[in-house]
Amino acid sequence: MAEMETTAGKRRHNRFGAFTRDSKGATAVEFALIATPFLALIAALIQTFLLFFAQSMLENAVRASARQILTGQVQTADASLTQAQAVAAFHQTVCNNANVLFNCAGLMVDVQVAPQWSSANAAMPTFTYDASGNVSAGSLASLQFNPGNAGDIVVVRVMYLWPVFFGPIAFNMANQANGSRLIMASAAFQNEPANP
Repeated sequence: MAEMETTAGKRRHNRFGAFTRDSKGATAVEFALIATPFLALIAALIQTFLLFFAQSMLENAVRASARQILTGQVQTADASLTQAQAVAAFHQTVCNNANVLFNCAGLMVDVQVAPQWSSANAAMPTFTYDASGNVSAGSLASLQFNPGNAGDIVVVRVMYLWPVFFGPIAFNMANQANGSRLIMASAAFQNEPANP
């Protein structure tokens, strides 16, 4: 009986030894260990690239749109429009300059006149969100549209909630409560004087 137990023990030991010496699946296991962090790194790089590209596109759109306020084109066109129409027209101008990556409905435009340079507000706003993750009506109500007159100091801010992908497996770039990243471009300038 003891002899049978010893033989069975040797067979188990031989199987375990054969299993540990077998290297047929080593490459697959090594690849599985390396592939997950590698794919997470690639996802983080793609996400970072898209975010910086979107930020650059938004800055270019704000620069081009703000120029129309600076030169008085918006004020001249706004003379015949209601406030709501003027806001929609300028929003469309920003959208036309940034339409490659952005959903136009998601662009939030804020144009304010500052009494002096030291009080110009170019800071990122703080938004609150409703239960479905959309910017609350109270936060949107704080946005203004006042292109000013000749010689006024104007601050143009355009914000967009950029969707963040690959959150759990890559570097999470979300900075808002709804899981997106708020990107913003701004321009501060003094309107050109009126032509005599």
